[in-house]
Amino acid sequence: MIILNTIPDDSPVLIHSPLLRGAEAVFEYVEGNGSIGLTKSKAFKRDFVAWAVKRIDWPRYTEADLYAVNKVLNEFDVPPLELLHFLFLELRLARHFKGEFRLTKAGRNLSCSRGKLFGVLTPFFLFHVDHSWTDRFGDRPFGTWEIWMNVINVEATRVVSGRELFEVFYGEHTGKDIDAVRAEGAFFTGVLRPLNWSGLLAQVESGSAGRWRDVHFVKTPLWHSALALDTDPEVASQPHH
Repeated sequence: MIILNTIPDDSPVLIHSPLLRGAEAVFEYVEGNGSIGLTKSKAFKRDFVAWAVKRIDWPRYTEADLYAVNKVLNEFDVPPLELLHFLFLELRLARHFKGEFRLTKAGRNLSCSRGKLFGVLTPFFLFHVDHSWTDRFGDRPFGTWEIWMNVINVEATRVVSGRELFEVFYGEHTGKDIDAVRAEGAFFTGVLRPLNWSGLLAQVESGSAGRWRDVHFVKTPLWHSALALDTDPEVASQPHH
């Protein structure tokens, strides 16, 4: 079982986590407005969604990305906000009350500690959330977090593409086999995207606007601070360029 290291509140590495930035934006909005309004279907209202999208720099869900395909934004248009809403409720950091999203005592306490907040959100998100919730087919990747993270620990010391990481685990394919294409998608939604959203892997601009397999990744300083893995000695022995 992988256990994350405790990170001090003032550590600069926490800036790498979109998940933490998003949670802190929720706290910021509630502090200034008392609560977040909910629709009849209990989703975040549009005024908060518009504010949050502008406030949070979320990979592939920036304000420019979203308004390029939407005139107005609802919560379901912004999967990261759907995720944050879910996490706050599941971890009992907030609750719904009389048409509003309000923080609980536990949520208010965590709002004062960035390190603890990261330590609560991230392992639950990585290891307990069903990441197939946005996968078209509901597919899940074959493997375990211990295997994925230990291998990525070695491979992503350098900038590496999603395709290269997939092939390390599952081998090459021509791209014409639907089962292989689905396996690629499941690997992205189930492994690479959660690591990216948590801030452990960073997307690197490659000049390509293609599919995720063409996106490049590298470990962030947060990876090194948060994780102690079995392959760390192998990484330490790698030559530095």
